[in-house]
Amino acid sequence: MSEQPVWVTEDCTGCGACLQVCPFGAIETRDEKAFITEACRACGQCLDVCPVNAIVMRSAEAVALTDYKGVMVLAEQRDSRVHPVSYELLGKAQELAAQLNEPVYAIIVGSGVEEGAHELVKRGADKVFVYDDPALKVTRDDPYTGLLARCCREEKPSIFLIGATSIGRSLGPRVAARLETGLTADCTSLDIDPETGLLMQTRPAYGGNIMATIVTPNGRPQMATVRYKMFPEAKPVEAPKGVVVNKAVNMKSVRDRIKVLGFEEAKEELSITEADIVVSGGLGMGEPKGFELMRQLADALGGAVGASRPTVDEGWIDYRHQVGLSGRTVRPQVYVACGISGAVQHQAGMKTSDVIIAVNKDREAPIFKISSLGVVGDLYEVIPRLIEKIKEHNGSA
Repeated sequence: MSEQPVWVTEDCTGCGACLQVCPFGAIETRDEKAFITEACRACGQCLDVCPVNAIVMRSAEAVALTDYKGVMVLAEQRDSRVHPVSYELLGKAQELAAQLNEPVYAIIVGSGVEEGAHELVKRGADKVFVYDDPALKVTRDDPYTGLLARCCREEKPSIFLIGATSIGRSLGPRVAARLETGLTADCTSLDIDPETGLLMQTRPAYGGNIMATIVTPNGRPQMATVRYKMFPEAKPVEAPKGVVVNKAVNMKSVRDRIKVLGFEEAKEELSITEADIVVSGGLGMGEPKGFELMRQLADALGGAVGASRPTVDEGWIDYRHQVGLSGRTVRPQVYVACGISGAVQHQAGMKTSDVIIAVNKDREAPIFKISSLGVVGDLYEVIPRLIEKIKEHNGSA
């Protein structure tokens, strides 16, 4: 049997019908017959048009769904410290597991991660699976993917959640491919269908214009990468009963094609996802120079600069500053929205902020409906005065 998910048998007549419908350009003509390349995504369109049924798709092996129990989260670590998104996933995993009456698992891969593993137990994990080896100190796709997939095969969780960080977005698809299961990327909401018990994975689609809810009825585990700052962190529990399970690591048994020679630290401005205060600007600023004012206010407050999607689309500021469904989700202590009307897509990325302050000329702007404090006025008059007052206060402190 071919290793490809789709291949062509000797019955092919070379008619070319399949070449015309393939949306990925994954079919070529070789020796007067169709040939499926590695670009194939197994969409199945070629099967429908082949007049002689010469194209075959490999069937996925049936999965015994009842063998899979437990909600597992990847406890991502950086420099041996657990990333905060892991605690958010753990908190959500506890909610989902309670609905399913299943245990909560965490898996952590790295070097010197024992302290982090015990912290996960303190926050409610029933079992924490640890792969600890000096060779795993630096995150690399090959060994991490192999160990995560191995743990899933051994422990058989029904759900596996990964943070939608740069690391999680790289590892998630690789692990899902190894396990031949589905993966819903960049989720903003998770819930359990009370009738089927399936994980309902909700994520923005079509540029954030709609929300799509996806289920994985046949594959296991049900996998999702989840946006950072979407859920509150799991809190320490009284009398934790969880255990740490150390897994054997044999680096010779996992593929590792990359050798890391070293790192060069890059100085970056404070990320909007990490900042306690975010000052965002929208099209209401009227011009790109408005972001200079936003930076002045952010600097005075010790915060970061955010932006609405239209300003990014206009090229006023880089995408990494974008807040909203198609950008980043933030949960700061204070969110200042200047010249932002407050479209639903933007609100979805910041409405969980502790305090929301809006400055807008339009008193009917939707942003005022979710604001803790609203200022109806010209931001070019309001913000400079606010900066001045902050500097006066800081100078007297």
